[in-house]
Amino acid sequence: MSHNRCLTVVVCVSLMLVLSESAVAWLDVVTGEVVSVSRSTGQVVVQLRGKTQKRSFRIQSSTRMTLDGAKAEISSVARGQLVSAFVNGTSASRVLLRTNPDQPDEPMPTKPDVPKTETPKTTSGGSTPDSGSSRTTSSTRRRPTGANRSASAATPATTAGSEWNQFRGPNRDNISPATGLLREWPGSGPELAWRATGIGEGYSSVSISDGRLFTMGNRQGAEAVTAIDLATGREIWSVATGREYREGQGNGPRGTPTIIDNRVYALGGNGDLACLEAADGNIVWKKNILQEFGGNNITWGISESVLIDGDRLICTPGGSRGTMVALNRNTGSTIWAAPVPGNPQAAYSSPIVFEVGGVRQYVNFTHAGVVGVRASDGRAMWGQAESSNGTANCSTPIAFNNQIFTASGYGTGGALFQFQSRGGMTSSQPVFTTRDMKNHHGGMVALDGFLYGCDEQILTCLNLRNGQIAWKSRSVGKGSITYADGHLYVRSEGGPVALVEANPRAYVEKGRFDQPERSGRPAWSHPVVADGKLFLRDMDTLLAFDVKAP
Repeated sequence: MSHNRCLTVVVCVSLMLVLSESAVAWLDVVTGEVVSVSRSTGQVVVQLRGKTQKRSFRIQSSTRMTLDGAKAEISSVARGQLVSAFVNGTSASRVLLRTNPDQPDEPMPTKPDVPKTETPKTTSGGSTPDSGSSRTTSSTRRRPTGANRSASAATPATTAGSEWNQFRGPNRDNISPATGLLREWPGSGPELAWRATGIGEGYSSVSISDGRLFTMGNRQGAEAVTAIDLATGREIWSVATGREYREGQGNGPRGTPTIIDNRVYALGGNGDLACLEAADGNIVWKKNILQEFGGNNITWGISESVLIDGDRLICTPGGSRGTMVALNRNTGSTIWAAPVPGNPQAAYSSPIVFEVGGVRQYVNFTHAGVVGVRASDGRAMWGQAESSNGTANCSTPIAFNNQIFTASGYGTGGALFQFQSRGGMTSSQPVFTTRDMKNHHGGMVALDGFLYGCDEQILTCLNLRNGQIAWKSRSVGKGSITYADGHLYVRSEGGPVALVEANPRAYVEKGRFDQPERSGRPAWSHPVVADGKLFLRDMDTLLAFDVKAP
């Protein structure tokens, strides 16, 4: 990093607290199969994936848990389930459970301190059928059956692994809850399930909720949000939301819709923001964030996918009257508008929510660097420029525990930051910087203490403890990435798509194919894996490939 780079455009240096090396608390990601669980103590023992060792951690009342994508509790944990747990010391802050497709049905295990007659009956979604009663009975843990899947498909109810309600997935971490997917692809690639055309030009990816898929595109002289039936690819409705965006690198909107509580929130390339009813596309409210907050459009168009946090919509107009703003998602009215020192313009990234030491905040790239804004009142608390370039900062930050990794292209690379909160304020401190993750706009995935992403043309795995390279491969080339069921789905901007093991020891490819019906534009829309399908958007065409294991 150049010493003459001025950090004051994004940060008040006096907020920084220097952390000693001993103060850095590393987050461990424990991945494997549940061996045993004590529901009275919350203790879970896991057989680590690919290793002979076991690891234990404790589930607390504050631990966030999901089972096959649905909210879960300690009563949902059972032997044989696949688990990824984010562990700090001995306690887990977040636990992702998945039904193991290779595990035969068997009685749910009980520890000596939990009588069998008190074991709650659970379903694959982690719900308790008799939750209103204090009496529970024992049962066997059952995998979802074909009948269950058919019943789910016949109703608008959410099915496990079918939701991808915003850019980068349910938790904005590029990790899909989908399971039971193909472990390798045939030579010709997975089978095409359906195709949809006429959605318009654009680089928007797709969001999925309640049996419907949503995307954006230039259609008939305007930007439009389109709803598509998830099972068939049939268009349900399409509604114009703003002026069409046109630009030499490719026309159309860049952001991806966000779906919450049967409403769709979409931000276009000109800054036109709209809230629509998911059922019929009826517009609830709309506005232009650049006009309202004194911002100017950026070189290649507003590319942000808005964040919904409770009743707040978070976006980054980069204007003189607000670098980052919080709007009431029901009305569009302003809750707060956060100025950032230097009034930097927006970048091409999307915000995330991050909490450390009890301080909730929103983090995003601006044109000048990464900033953290306090959620309660919009106060800018910290900023960093180590991973920022002067052209275009595109990749969404990745948060885990009290650390954030950010990266950009144009010769810059990435940086890991450590955070600490005192007196309701958060400060940041770089842990390491690296030139080996010059991630342009394809995004990254953090798994098991390792980071996967494209360092320009080279798919790279980095050790997040020290920034050292675990492996590199030029096999696929520069592209975008997502994770599902033990594998990385890597989409080259030139068209080929590869299935790669999420393996920090070596690059292991499990199949590839060339995307058919390629447009003349780079394949920049991020891939999505949900509902047993791989979705690839290429300008006016959307392809859905069947990646569900037989």
